[in-house]
Amino acid sequence: QVQLVESGGGLVQAGGSLTLSCAASGRTSTIVASGWYRQAPGKQRELVAGITTSGSNTNYADFVKGRFTISRDNAKNTVLLQMNSLKPEDTAVYYCNVRAWHGQDSWGQGTQVTVSS
Repeated sequence: QVQLVESGGGLVQAGGSLTLSCAASGRTSTIVASGWYRQAPGKQRELVAGITTSGSNTNYADFVKGRFTISRDNAKNTVLLQMNSLKPEDTAVYYCNVRAWHGQDSWGQGTQVTVSS
């Protein structure tokens, strides 16, 4: 089992930046991929960005390409999401996710990001 704790959310003006952090503990050696998802009120949860544990592969949703960057620090078992040029439509609860080699997913509690216009 992997436990995840997110931090870094908050209120920011449009055009501003935030960095989300996700710290993993527990059976971190089983993690093969990590990602950030978000869920806005009344909408389904959607993938924002993903990264393999090796860091060699990343993927981004079209709506964040060029603005968000996902990275990881394996020594600290941490995944970061650098968010620049934030827009009001980026407002959502952001969730960290990790997937173990055997297919089990673990989720964080979520962190609120609010972008004011």
